[in-house]
Amino acid sequence: MRQIQLGQTGTMITDYCLGTMTWGSQTPEGDAHRQADMAFEAGIRILDTAEMYPVTPVRAETVGCTEEIVGNWLAAHPAKRADMVVATKITGRNAAFVRPGQDITAATLVQAFEGSLKRLRTDRIDLYQLHWPNRGSFHFRQNWTYDPSGQNKAATLAHIEEVLRAAEALIAQGKLGHLALSNDTAWGTAQWLRLSEEAGLPRIASIQNEYSLLCRIFDTDMAEMAVNEDVTLLAYSPLATGLLTGKYQGGSVPEGSRMAHDRSLGGRKTDRAVQAVAAYQKIADRHELDLIHMALAFTVQRPFAVSTIFGATTTAQLGRILAGLDVTLSDEVLAEINTAHRSIPMPY
Repeated sequence: MRQIQLGQTGTMITDYCLGTMTWGSQTPEGDAHRQADMAFEAGIRILDTAEMYPVTPVRAETVGCTEEIVGNWLAAHPAKRADMVVATKITGRNAAFVRPGQDITAATLVQAFEGSLKRLRTDRIDLYQLHWPNRGSFHFRQNWTYDPSGQNKAATLAHIEEVLRAAEALIAQGKLGHLALSNDTAWGTAQWLRLSEEAGLPRIASIQNEYSLLCRIFDTDMAEMAVNEDVTLLAYSPLATGLLTGKYQGGSVPEGSRMAHDRSLGGRKTDRAVQAVAAYQKIADRHELDLIHMALAFTVQRPFAVSTIFGATTTAQLGRILAGLDVTLSDEVLAEINTAHRSIPMPY
């Protein structure tokens, strides 16, 4: 398992990260703990969760359940906890499930952080991420109609400094390792970095954005920022919520799958996505690769630092993923992937 540095922190993480968003909904606690054991034995040393999890669906009554499941596993394995980087997230403004209608502020950051700390049954959160920015985001298929013209720059900059100072206090108390972003932009990340440097405040270590064969928005402005500013990408949905397993091809909707709960897969299920998956399946078949392994290997071979977050509903699915984490794609395969991408770009 390859080790990479988390931003400029000196903390080392693995280039693959265990995701937990189905724990407590599709994945019962016993199975979740078995998954954590399997991932640890395979060499994974970073685990990602969020206060709003589990998903599929997100419900107010289950918010925090995943962190509790993670916390029970951490408490049962103190030696493993010492070696595992634990990442979680504070939820931004939303309509229904966590602090509805409230932005992320210094006060809500501390409130949410302390709640996560308690549920995770630990005395320190290694990486604390802002799930999405207050000013809005073009992620989650909002890129097609994205309009930043209503943003208030002064308010955004004041918010950034306020949150950085709250994070500084948590770090000084020994409760927080590093602050990070999620679903943010090149401009937004640049402002966090600039203000932290000007004021001597904590530096953003990473950004968790969607990235896969089907979603390569990160490849341009964000990639340049990540390389020049040493911001690590934590890539989520590398299998495009199951599309890149091939299990939904031909109109199939397996029982218990995410599509059985959400037919559009959060807007990812399109005719062009089906075409793109078929093209990548042909490449995998031609080179005798498992499509899942090819899709995941692609993400960690990018020209910027990446730790790819994978998740699985079942231990059988996780076992299949873990079997391919040492796969390396040849230049020939990567060239064919780029040709397919140019033919069917941004399929959702």
